[in-house]
Amino acid sequence: MEYFCYHRDRPGSAALRERLVEEHRAYMDRFAATMIARGPTFDGEIPTGSVHVLDLPDPAAARAFAFDEPGYQAGAYRDVLLRRWRNTLGRTMGDFPGGPAGGDRYLVLGLGSGAPADLEPPAGADLIAYGPLLSDDAAAWLGTAVLLRAADAAGARAVLTPERYAAIEVHRWRFGGRPS
Repeated sequence: MEYFCYHRDRPGSAALRERLVEEHRAYMDRFAATMIARGPTFDGEIPTGSVHVLDLPDPAAARAFAFDEPGYQAGAYRDVLLRRWRNTLGRTMGDFPGGPAGGDRYLVLGLGSGAPADLEPPAGADLIAYGPLLSDDAAAWLGTAVLLRAADAAGARAVLTPERYAAIEVHRWRFGGRPS
């Protein structure tokens, strides 16, 4: 089962997250084989959160992943968005033909309910990861999560159909993982 996890930073927690970076990386190393995509979000140069998309056995394992994370345990995050997810591209960020460098990258979250929207990846978008956000039993559509390369935030937002969502968030994002 694939899951989308977004730990949103608590304001003023940058120093705490910096102190925990090695613990965070060591924790994530335990999940490397199941990772579809990962990386931090930013407002300018200020970190605002951490995205992890991974394949885990069940909702209990996903909750353990999200809430046992060292930054969460230390109080670095204000909240966690954790949802089932479907990898409509069928690949990992490592398979993205554009690689980790060059261009601006974004996380786009469309939060909604009711009839599913944007189930098919949009043609022409430079997609890194794309898929619906779902309830634990995958019976209900709750939105769409996208990682992509785009010219700007407006171009990133344009991958979703605005009237189908209660809210759309756009965050600058970059490839995560241990530095080479």
